[in-house]
Amino acid sequence: MSVISEPLTEPTGCTLRGHDGTPLACDCLGAGEPLLLFVHGWTCRRSYWAPQISFFGRRQAVAAIDLPGHGHSSPGERETWTVSGLAADVAAGAKELKAGQVILVGHSMGGAVAMEAARQLAGLAAAVVLVDTFVIDYGGLAPEVVENIFAPFADDFPAAIAGLVEQTSTAATPLELKRQLIREMSQADPAWALPLWRDLLNWNPAPAFAELQIPLHAINGALIPESARQRCAPFVGETIVPGAGHFLQMEDPAGFNRVLAQVLAESILA
Repeated sequence: MSVISEPLTEPTGCTLRGHDGTPLACDCLGAGEPLLLFVHGWTCRRSYWAPQISFFGRRQAVAAIDLPGHGHSSPGERETWTVSGLAADVAAGAKELKAGQVILVGHSMGGAVAMEAARQLAGLAAAVVLVDTFVIDYGGLAPEVVENIFAPFADDFPAAIAGLVEQTSTAATPLELKRQLIREMSQADPAWALPLWRDLLNWNPAPAFAELQIPLHAINGALIPESARQRCAPFVGETIVPGAGHFLQMEDPAGFNRVLAQVLAESILA
């Protein structure tokens, strides 16, 4: 029986299994299809989707997973850290939730993971919503650019995390939110965070764009580079939240929920 089959008023925690058996902490709420499966970003956690779980869980089945090493999910015995590996975890979790159809909603790295998971969930994935995923122009980074981005994290991980949060903030990003993000993201273990970061920086969305025949829609803030916008335009619809920083779902949860609901109604479920 599906763990999301009964209507609930508060999220219920459960443990799913990744593709290699790694336990994945998960929150579920609501009933009805399609399942909205929320995927967090690099060094983030499922609680960053809490306002979305509460809001959309009143309408349909929703779930948010802590990826291995993140939040309350341990890294297990994993030795190789890749976007495709995390995608296999998400795909395994989606199947364990026994949903007939899944809409994957991924923030930042979570969007890359969601796209790759959708490739593994042929017939089950109904759409992918990318939340500020292409704030880095994945697929367009030369090797020397990848190394320039990566090196500060290898040299001083906490300082580089603080710099990343500052660089992806705008006037719309509350100071307390920035402090929270720096504190929590810098707690990630570099033993898995660094190889995953390098793999993410080298990720190329082109194969997923070519293969996926489902709706892809981006909800972007103010920081998406024009090169990334042009790269995605032939494949991805876009809704812009003017002035928003990278963590737009946390900066203005109610506003983001309205935008996501509109995207789902007009571009995904129409």
